[in-house]
Amino acid sequence: AQVLEESGGGSAEAGKSLRLSCEASRYSSFRTLCMAWFRQVPGEEREGVAAVDTDGSTRYADSMKGRFTVSRALGKNNMVLEMNNLSPRDTAMDYCASGVAASRCCFAGDPLQLYMYTNWGQGAQVTVSS
Repeated sequence: AQVLEESGGGSAEAGKSLRLSCEASRYSSFRTLCMAWFRQVPGEEREGVAAVDTDGSTRYADSMKGRFTVSRALGKNNMVLEMNNLSPRDTAMDYCASGVAASRCCFAGDPLQLYMYTNWGQGAQVTVSS
């Protein structure tokens, strides 16, 4: 399995910004590797935040559109999430995830579904105060 490690996050006041990074171990397969960010609050279901394909195409959950930006160098397995205009509702444990796509495009289906991803980081805490 691919090893993923998150860094960044931390604490910030509402309206401010934080950055998350994901460093991935080498991936030897020629199959398409999709990457995404998920977040989870204790006692709640893990939810998709943003996803990025190998060509840099992105998808966001509705509540993140216009605030968060996910990026990935073309052909690379590292990923960055810029979180702007943060809200206390963004307080969560954020996880980096990766998984092999069924096709050459990660977005043939919904890329923010949990079942699409098989590799997970340990998580990075994001805490936003009002």
